[in-house]
Amino acid sequence: MDDRELAERCLSGDPLAIRAFVEHFQGLIFAICLRRLRHREDAEDVAQQTLIRAVRHLKHWDSERPLKPWVTTIAINRCRTHASRRSHQTRTFDPSIEVAATDERIDNLGLAEELQLALSQLREEYRTCFVLFHQQELSIVEVAEKMKCPEGTVKTWLHRARRELATLLQNRGIVTEDGYELHRI
Repeated sequence: MDDRELAERCLSGDPLAIRAFVEHFQGLIFAICLRRLRHREDAEDVAQQTLIRAVRHLKHWDSERPLKPWVTTIAINRCRTHASRRSHQTRTFDPSIEVAATDERIDNLGLAEELQLALSQLREEYRTCFVLFHQQELSIVEVAEKMKCPEGTVKTWLHRARRELATLLQNRGIVTEDGYELHRI
């Protein structure tokens, strides 16, 4: 079933279509939320909010455009809102406990987690650009539209993101300078 048919069935209240919509987008939305928020519980909450919002507001989707970028934009906006609210809350924690727990987890990461860790260390613009282009498979033009910046800026950010990721992964001993994965024992 294509995007337009799925949307029409959801709008008509078809519970199977709504389930299909959620199943189709839940993995993608959760991945976006986890990358942006870096906290599993927050990502789960925001992903759920995103899917609910997307289904409720399907009537506002322009059926002449692809559905996936529309849904991912909702996710990105929900993440921004959540992060903004979270940054205004005061948190008390013992940094030494946080650092010790983080160091222990970092030593036992797989390649996907290492890449995720490296991505989390990039500037937000670089990370968002990289994720939209490489993981969401949007074109340079679509990334530029989403990020509201020129295409040349997207190309620069992609180049810098790749370069910084390579350096971070090399420093962690994950890849060699020529890009080959190392196997840690």
